[in-house]
Amino acid sequence: MRVRDELGELFADAEFAETFGARGRPGWSPGRLALVTVLQFAENLTDRAAAHRVRYGMDFKYALGLELDDPGFDASVPSEFRARLVEHGLEEKALDLLLTALKDRGLVKAGGKQRTDSTRVLAAVRDLNRLELAGETLRASLETLACAAPDWLAKAVPVREWAERYGPRTNSWHPPASKAKREEMALVYGQDGFTLLEAVHAPHTPVWLRELPALRVLRSVWLQNYHRTVTEAGPEVTRRESGDLPPGRLRLASPYDTDARYGLKQGSWWTGYKVHISETCDEADDQSAAADYGAVHGPDGPPPRIITNIATTDATVTDAEMTDPIHHMLATRDLLPAEHYLDSGYPSAELIVGVKKRFGVALITPVLLNSSPQARAGAGFDRTAFTIDWDKRQATCPRGNTSTWWSPASQRGTKAIVIKFDKQTCRPCLVRDQCTRSKTGGRTLSLKPRDRQEALDHARAQQTDEQWRAKYAARAGVEGTIHQAVAVTGMRRARYRGLPKTHIERVFAAVALNLIRLDAWWNGHPLDRTRVSHLARLDLSLAV
Repeated sequence: MRVRDELGELFADAEFAETFGARGRPGWSPGRLALVTVLQFAENLTDRAAAHRVRYGMDFKYALGLELDDPGFDASVPSEFRARLVEHGLEEKALDLLLTALKDRGLVKAGGKQRTDSTRVLAAVRDLNRLELAGETLRASLETLACAAPDWLAKAVPVREWAERYGPRTNSWHPPASKAKREEMALVYGQDGFTLLEAVHAPHTPVWLRELPALRVLRSVWLQNYHRTVTEAGPEVTRRESGDLPPGRLRLASPYDTDARYGLKQGSWWTGYKVHISETCDEADDQSAAADYGAVHGPDGPPPRIITNIATTDATVTDAEMTDPIHHMLATRDLLPAEHYLDSGYPSAELIVGVKKRFGVALITPVLLNSSPQARAGAGFDRTAFTIDWDKRQATCPRGNTSTWWSPASQRGTKAIVIKFDKQTCRPCLVRDQCTRSKTGGRTLSLKPRDRQEALDHARAQQTDEQWRAKYAARAGVEGTIHQAVAVTGMRRARYRGLPKTHIERVFAAVALNLIRLDAWWNGHPLDRTRVSHLARLDLSLAV
């Protein structure tokens, strides 16, 4: 109710006009449906519960501008609305409209400080091992064919025998305890799957059957998990060994959600996705709260923390891979920060330099420390003990000797510079044991290109400073945002299947959190403070 008083009609129908045709029966207001979806996530309601609140809840009716006797809509309408948004690429429209309204009121703007972190999202499907995945994929294909072409299926496969084997879902029985019996069952699944694929691709079979989504999934799962070779005795089916499986990013984890992937982070496995949340974290003296704007009645002090971006990926995408895309998204919204606080999973020397050059954003983040044997032992001469003359392309060791070799190279696909000292110089050196473990050769150094190496050295030097640590403590507050997102909107569990619908769910959850925070701020509630000192120290220790 307060949101409507302050922001008026936040989601205008015209903004969603392209999702609805000009002919036919008029649909329910798309702007109101967008607000209903936001309120649905603010209170973690199902579609049916949200439709009930619209029909009978005075608070929902007031927010939507409805008459008290308005009958609302059927519970199937929100699902259709989300499908239309995904179909027309408007998943982020609601967040864009809210941020535009807040920019007009001075509550969010480019520059300042922002922080980002990620968390896992569990897909709306069961976790399946390889045996269960094969059996359930084949069962789903047979169910689809039984509905689409029952007469063809009855002639193509032994229906009675397969009905006993593939009729029950895999979650309704326990697999054999014996490893040998499980292997035998997996091979039976493999042979039956190839039999079905042969029948579907036979010349006399209607072509449209092989194009059914369930059959495409079956082909992919069998390609990823089985080998089929032709021998003198006939076709032979074998399972792929674990080392022969495709990369996790390509491997299907469920026949029902083909976008979900197996993920691993900090020792935790899950099946699904990953979401990256970015929010403002300015203090009172960093950003004005637009006190001169007549519609804003927030208290004196820090402005509300506003979520500025949501990025959703499958579970295999690393945080570092999302550093550039997140800044592209923020640039599109004209909300790039001056300082971006990240944990050690996002940066690299290349990204620190690249983001600063392309976007003008300084990454405030711990970087991994020097991993050389000398640095790990805390004794001897690590790379920082050497003086680098980039112009002369030469290095000088702590004893005053200069290098004799400077050569560009490529190490694990990245550019590097290899520096070597002459072995005749290093052999008689009195501190040789503190410098190199080589028994015969001289000391070797590996550097990144100049701009990246200098940025890396600067970041490593900074993160040992207490003043920098105190500044970086602001990043830990994003953990509280993730907790709020999980507790209020259920952000860690997907309601829908597929990456686009999982993303739209995360976006509407972010809009809901922003409105909850704005409501608290407008009502004069003080901004909650997160105890960050211990979290910040933990984050830095993990970087080490």
